[in-house]
Amino acid sequence: MKKLLASVLVCVCVFFMTACSTPMKSATKRENKLNSTFTAKMNISLEKFNAEGTITRSGDGRWETEFESPNTLSGVKLVFEENTVKASYKGLDFSVPKSAIPVKAMLLNLIEAVDTSARETELTGEEKEGLFCMEGSLEGGEYSLSLDSSGNIHTFEMPNNLLKIAFSEVSASGTPVSPAVSETTACTTETTAETTTTTTC
Repeated sequence: MKKLLASVLVCVCVFFMTACSTPMKSATKRENKLNSTFTAKMNISLEKFNAEGTITRSGDGRWETEFESPNTLSGVKLVFEENTVKASYKGLDFSVPKSAIPVKAMLLNLIEAVDTSARETELTGEEKEGLFCMEGSLEGGEYSLSLDSSGNIHTFEMPNNLLKIAFSEVSASGTPVSPAVSETTACTTETTAETTTTTTC
């Protein structure tokens, strides 16, 4: 009986020592470089559907994509701005084609995830295999957004939707320029006794 109790105590001690020696995952802070204008090549995998093209972020809520493949989407542009999505092909505007509707929905998830993170002062995530990984939840499901060592977008995934968007050749060009604010100049006119008119702006 004493030997049995001794064996149990040894097992318990080994268990606690192992648990204490296992490092806990801790969140890491990183400077936020997402709030920038950038252009990148993208490769979209959505279930059995695959597409390639170029994507550009010009500001919060302002994005544009142009597809190179498949043939049904080649040359099609989608412009996301002010909560609207416009499609065009060689300068001609038209409604979003049926073949692009699933991709459009997934791109809207990407845009929401990136723009939301871009508004933060610092990013919180986990270093994993040379990437900085952030996780979150959208109305469309759970997502993972990964950045490379330079802080540029690398991959966007939504496992429940079988979606993965990989980015390459990312070219960032600094903080988006805010729309110019028009200045109003007030002018006053004074008339003297000698009928001389003076205008001050």
